[in-house]
Amino acid sequence: MERTFRRAVTCVLCLFASMAGAAEVSLTDLARHTQYDKVKISGDGHFLAATTVVDGKPLLAMINTEALIDPTKPKGTMVKPREGNQVVDFWWVNDHRVLYTEGAKVSGFDRPFSTGEIFAVNADGSDPELLFGYRAGASYGATRTQHREPERASAWLIDPLKGDENHVLIGVNPWSGGADGAYTEVYVMDVRDGTKHRVATAPLLNASFVADHHGVVRFAFGLDNHFFQQVYYRAGDGQPWELIFQGTEEHSVSTPLAFGRDDSRVYMSCAAPGKVAGLCTWDVATKAMQAPVWSGDVEPEALVHSLDGQDVVGVYSMPGTPTVQAIVPDADAIKAIGLMSRALPGESVRVVSSTDDGKKAVMLASSDMDPGSFYLLDMSTGKATPLLKRAGWINPDQMAAMQPVQFKARDGLLLHGYLSTPPGKEQGKHMPMVVYVHGGPFFVRDNWKYDPYVQMMATHGYAVLQVNFRGSAGYGDAFAHAGYRQWGGAMQDDVTDATRWAIAQGIADPRRICIFGGSYGGYAALEGAVKEPDLYRCAIGYVGVYDLARMYTDGDISDRVSGKAYLRQSLGADPAELAAHSPINQLDQLKAGVMLIVGGQDKRVPPIHGESLHAALNQRGIAHEWLYKPDEAHGFYDEKNTAELFQQVTGFLDRYIGSGEQAGGAP
Repeated sequence: MERTFRRAVTCVLCLFASMAGAAEVSLTDLARHTQYDKVKISGDGHFLAATTVVDGKPLLAMINTEALIDPTKPKGTMVKPREGNQVVDFWWVNDHRVLYTEGAKVSGFDRPFSTGEIFAVNADGSDPELLFGYRAGASYGATRTQHREPERASAWLIDPLKGDENHVLIGVNPWSGGADGAYTEVYVMDVRDGTKHRVATAPLLNASFVADHHGVVRFAFGLDNHFFQQVYYRAGDGQPWELIFQGTEEHSVSTPLAFGRDDSRVYMSCAAPGKVAGLCTWDVATKAMQAPVWSGDVEPEALVHSLDGQDVVGVYSMPGTPTVQAIVPDADAIKAIGLMSRALPGESVRVVSSTDDGKKAVMLASSDMDPGSFYLLDMSTGKATPLLKRAGWINPDQMAAMQPVQFKARDGLLLHGYLSTPPGKEQGKHMPMVVYVHGGPFFVRDNWKYDPYVQMMATHGYAVLQVNFRGSAGYGDAFAHAGYRQWGGAMQDDVTDATRWAIAQGIADPRRICIFGGSYGGYAALEGAVKEPDLYRCAIGYVGVYDLARMYTDGDISDRVSGKAYLRQSLGADPAELAAHSPINQLDQLKAGVMLIVGGQDKRVPPIHGESLHAALNQRGIAHEWLYKPDEAHGFYDEKNTAELFQQVTGFLDRYIGSGEQAGGAP
């Protein structure tokens, strides 16, 4: 293989021809949805399935792998979801049949929301069935399921039950449980006609499961009503559930991730002395945790499985840039990643799918500048065949590079983040800069990856600084808990300290800095503008929280008992403190120019937050920019609306901190 694959991967089937890269970076192109999101290979390696968009319509593509070598062979077929839907996820359940779930654009969500239904289709497009869901019984493709009763519940695949080509394990959450959910049930379902029988009921609401290699669900885990983690274990089908780990506000618990090859041990997250996180094995016979087989300065992002899927051989993590560390150095998956990584320097390589015998694997190579390309790797020859570009219209050579950075907060806490600079200005000084704050604020972190929002700003002339402030995910319990009840406090100070670090390093022009973020990041943008009025020239709040007390009265978090517990734990409940740290109550300190972006169907942070701040600014005669889309939700989804957002944001930045005489002035 040659390094030129990184820049020149093209689709090998004319059925999936992608657009040529544009000559210049286009905001419209940056706003487009990924064309090829997921690619998976069948167990025997004869077919690939891929989610794709053709002529603006989302489809599930079935590709005959023989056509990759012999163009005279049948290329495959396309499966079209129900009108207005798109495929959310899919799984090969035997060598010729795929199960998939669909998503619909639903008010309150920034991406298609799974309908909870399970569909099935053969690799040649035959025998389509709606196996489970609230519309089961309606006519869909074949007639086999028309006698089925609809079920008001959501389902997903737990285990494909290798060795049994006609059945799978699914989890089912009934909708009758109300806002707090229901006790999840586990069924064995026939992939031909949807008939099923129950094999387990979880001991807690909205549970997740881990099954052993014999298809027996052995672990159930999730959150209790206090928002604390719980892990239950059972010895086998029909055996009672036993609570083995109970979390507290101060401490998370070990979470089961996967069984080892012979089912005698389970890989679990765990504590590691002197490290942020570890991966341990839990002995099934003794129910005892063993010493860590891996430890790191960040939490693991995912496990590397052997190519036959039967064991754990390594860990993906991201201390700065993506890293793969081997538990079994000579494992086939580790060799596959190493082979591709040497051929594609600068790319992060992952195994995304493989055949049952481990002889072929679908690999994804991506980077901070590259949305990614899929390859088919033949382990017997070491040859990689390029398959599909995720976003073929993006030219990685025109994108901005993202560099890991670290610095200390005012109290000495080590913080990590990323700096993206305009192409060609990697060593630039005194640049106009945007501090881009992630949402969450908990269970989320910034990563080294291609990000269209970052590229929107960096390729149009702005340095972009991201910081994983205390409370961010990935750096351990102590770091996460240090952000609890620190909205407007230490979490905000971390963002301020990151900004001042960039100034001290000579990276940012102190007169030309803007702060921007979505959700919690929108809160931090406006809170930063009022708490540090002389630091930021402008602030952009995108679907942000501006009145902390409203978190308890408006939005879908407060609808649930566990949601209220989460808010009390992480946000705090003192009315005076909430008011004091709400941007809407601090507008007398505001000096920065403001832009507010609001989705009218937002259920997570209802539009009343943005509307109230909009009204308060108007009452004070404070000019500001306002972008409101009545059909969008918690983050814009429609490509045209996203492109308009990008145009409005870059125009706003140009007026306030762009180069030239107008920089720093009001529009």
